[in-house]
Amino acid sequence: MATFKDFRNNVKPNWCPGCGDFSVQAAMQRAAANVGLEPENLAVVSGIGCSGRISGYINSYGFHGIHGRSLPIAQGVKMANRDLTVIASGGDGDGFAIGMGHTIHAIRRNIDITYIVMDNQIYGLTKGQTSPRSAAGFKTKSTPQGSIEQAISPMEMALTAGATFVAQSFSTDLKDLTALIEAGIKHKGFSLINVFSPCVTYNKVNTYDWFKENLTKLSDVEGYDPSSRETAMQTLMKHDGLVTGLIYQNTERKSYQEMINGYSEAPLAHADLTLDQEYFDKLTAEFV
Repeated sequence: MATFKDFRNNVKPNWCPGCGDFSVQAAMQRAAANVGLEPENLAVVSGIGCSGRISGYINSYGFHGIHGRSLPIAQGVKMANRDLTVIASGGDGDGFAIGMGHTIHAIRRNIDITYIVMDNQIYGLTKGQTSPRSAAGFKTKSTPQGSIEQAISPMEMALTAGATFVAQSFSTDLKDLTALIEAGIKHKGFSLINVFSPCVTYNKVNTYDWFKENLTKLSDVEGYDPSSRETAMQTLMKHDGLVTGLIYQNTERKSYQEMINGYSEAPLAHADLTLDQEYFDKLTAEFV
């Protein structure tokens, strides 16, 4: 049986020392081992940005996609090989800016993959510009007088789009983050896990200390019920989205694959796709 060490490779991450993405990587590796996966059972698909490098740092199938396109690729992988556990990953710019259209439709589609967003509220790879998660008034190289745009609220957005698994964590809380990724993998449907992953180089506002002072653990909220969508939305609004834990889960709605009529139990990746000559000639006859 694989351990988290089996999901390590010899590629050393080149993230800045102190980056929250190190913990996200460790949590993904631990979660994969804890749910009983082997490296060949896992596919990690990433986009562009500092976080996009994560697919190359984990011993599994990996695909480093283009900016904002990790989710289309991940969905295609899952549809072609339903036996694989598929994790898509990226940053807040990747998922909530150029890739927002894909995020919304993956959520409503409810395909059985897990999407982990490393949310640092800034564009780190391109040297510190505002992202869709930067707060109004946030000063960067691209907004020296402070951003005049309102930050997006991804957890509230996910609930309104019909998400069936919505969770949020903080990169310093390795135990909680690992448990949430395990739960997301086991969930039959689309799992969105947003992780506050501070950028120690360019974001001097949303620091580790800032999050420690402002985050509320849902496990500390008396009587919190993650099966209630209404409660989840009210709680997010009350705390301005600064909560960690399982926010909402709907186990009754079927996943995309379960609703496809005639979707084969045998993965397409393992299917015999050869055509006999007679059938091939019949197909080509339509075009000649």
